[in-house]
Amino acid sequence: MTDRAQARIQAFFHEPTNTVSYLIWDEATSAAAVVDPVLDFDARSGRASTASAQAILDAAAVHGLNIGWVLETHGHADHLSAAPFIKLKTGAKIAIGEHIRKVQQYFRPVFNAADVSAEGREFDRLFSDGDRFAIGDLEVEVLHTPGHTPACISYRVGDAVFVGDTLFMPDYGTARADFPGGDARILFQSIRRILDLPPETRLFMCHDYKASGRDSYAWETTVAEERAHNILVHDGIGVDEFAAARNARDKELEAPLLLLPSIQVNIRAGNLPPAEENGIRYLKIPIRMENSR
Repeated sequence: MTDRAQARIQAFFHEPTNTVSYLIWDEATSAAAVVDPVLDFDARSGRASTASAQAILDAAAVHGLNIGWVLETHGHADHLSAAPFIKLKTGAKIAIGEHIRKVQQYFRPVFNAADVSAEGREFDRLFSDGDRFAIGDLEVEVLHTPGHTPACISYRVGDAVFVGDTLFMPDYGTARADFPGGDARILFQSIRRILDLPPETRLFMCHDYKASGRDSYAWETTVAEERAHNILVHDGIGVDEFAAARNARDKELEAPLLLLPSIQVNIRAGNLPPAEENGIRYLKIPIRMENSR
């Protein structure tokens, strides 16, 4: 491994969920990784497809790449992961931050998901803060960046950081912090850790929602641009001001459309719940009856 090796990066935008997946590779060795792949899922019909994930595999084939990792930035609440499909086709290891255990421990009783280990065993590798691993000659550093969820991590590869949901483009702001285990003050500290990196560091988002006034989607920016222009967390914004703004914004947000399907699948490392006696797999919707007068 060498710090001088630079990653090649190809982005794949999934417009139905506004998610960006990435193919990262080392040109010298053809070793590659996939970050946050998406399973196509229609909540109205229950139909799922691997078309978007296959597009990543097709691109890897064009470049003659060997995919060794599927890197999840966290247990997503807005799309279903296609990690198992990538693993099936390539033999890649599925990795996520070690604090996915906390997410599993919270949601296992919510869905009565007795098959979920609550120890992260569904994943091939659980990363800790500061861990390093290789994609060919590329060295990857793991940064624990909680606040959106307890399990959020970012992957630093040379001058690039894949920040998951921690940050959005400067004109959109940051991730929400109202999911279980989320905390706006912790999120602020995670963001400042990223923004303390060299100003030319490239930041790659996991989502873009095309902020008002912008004509096209975008998912790459820099530390310098975020520090100067991020509408919620630019330089000069302190933790109290950020937390107040973030918490106020979160109170206005609806739950993501695919929240319940996504959580059930993603705490299982992208696998569907076990089939029932009739051979069919089901996703559950917990019902909470609210008092009415």
